[in-house]
Amino acid sequence: MRIRCNHSEGWNHPAPGEARCRSCGVTRFADYGAVRPPGLAHALTPKPRDARRADRSAATWIANVPRKMVWWGLAPVA
Repeated sequence: MRIRCNHSEGWNHPAPGEARCRSCGVTRFADYGAVRPPGLAHALTPKPRDARRADRSAATWIANVPRKMVWWGLAPVA
C-alpha cells in the first residue's frame, strides 16, 4: 500500500456508492444513509397541519421576544 497516494490512476466502482483507488486500494463511500440500529422505531413525520401549527407557534414566540428586555440581559431603564 502506498502511503502518499494522490489517486491519479483512477477509481474502480465495485458497488453502487463505493469507489476504490486502483493504486492504493483506499475505499470511499458516497451513497449512504443514517445508520439506525435494529429494533428502533421508524422516524416519525408530523402531519402538515401539525407542522404549520408548530411554525406559527414558534413565529409568535419569536415575535414577542424583543419586547421582553430581560431576554437580552438588559433591564428596562426607568
